[in-house]
Amino acid sequence: MKITKVSYDRLDLRLAVPYTIAYETISKATNFILKLETETSIIGFGCSAPDTLVTGESPLEVEELIKNIIEPYLKGKDPFTYALILAELRQSLGPKSSTLTMVDMALHDLISKKAGVPLYRFLGGYRDRIPTSITIGILPLDQTLAQAKDFVGQGFTILKIKGGGNLQADIEKMIRIRQLFPKITLRFDGNQGYTVAESIDFVEKTAKVGIEIFEQPTKLGQEENLGKVTGQVHIPVMADESLKTLRDVFRLAKKGRVDMINIKLMKVGGIMEGMHINSVAKSANLEVMVGCNDECGLGIAAGLHFALSRPNIYYADLDGHLDLLNDPITGLFNLRNGVLFPTTSPGLGNVHL
Repeated sequence: MKITKVSYDRLDLRLAVPYTIAYETISKATNFILKLETETSIIGFGCSAPDTLVTGESPLEVEELIKNIIEPYLKGKDPFTYALILAELRQSLGPKSSTLTMVDMALHDLISKKAGVPLYRFLGGYRDRIPTSITIGILPLDQTLAQAKDFVGQGFTILKIKGGGNLQADIEKMIRIRQLFPKITLRFDGNQGYTVAESIDFVEKTAKVGIEIFEQPTKLGQEENLGKVTGQVHIPVMADESLKTLRDVFRLAKKGRVDMINIKLMKVGGIMEGMHINSVAKSANLEVMVGCNDECGLGIAAGLHFALSRPNIYYADLDGHLDLLNDPITGLFNLRNGVLFPTTSPGLGNVHL
């Protein structure tokens, strides 16, 4: 099987409701869909979701890389040599992680379609479903409670609350949500907004809430502070922004900085690199979540298949598609009562644009 044609579509997607995290407000997202055709009837698709802060790329950069590097390089290549392809592209692209993810995803889609099985089974098929959290951004208390009520009414059993902007407001939100929903699983994302002292204060004052995961409370680049929090609180601390590369997870694990890591395919460079990172996490006894950016259904599907393939990936935060108003890619998975189920079709499923 050889790649005979490379093309792409740009998706400029609007969010139904803009959301705020500790360091920015987001109202739109740009995704790219890479299409790899072969001399057979098999077509592979990949997704890029660039974010200047997270992936180090702008949409303009991704588009130029597709035209100038990816398209001429991939023509004539055998998808089954994906390790070589991705290694050479990494040298050419540099630290442009979602661009590399897009290629990685399309290659995995091709080879699992050639094998005739869904991608999660090609990768190992450890489980066939996983519950996902749904995220509430930084909102006033009344709006936070209203959104929580809406999500629980839709069947979600795991809520992730964004914070980091106002310690006392964050504490009150978590306490009030727990009072309203005593059986819902709660996670909290500090989005790098806290000091060490604030992080410890937050955990102590929400002790009765029963927060399952405390995500990235301190700033990127201050791993000692992250480790200080981990060493002084009773709930699991998870690295998100602090983890972008294989070296990052090795360093975090070696120095005991965290209890958990959040692997987002867009920020680490794709499924193959995610597998390497996950293996280091497993060797260090770190639990793993698979997360996402603001991604269309194709990106979320890839994250889902990756999450289903490995026994030590216990958690998913794959809700980045839910607020996109004009996402043309649907039907690649099912979401029922907060649980994600993959396609039964080969690869990532049947993509229609």
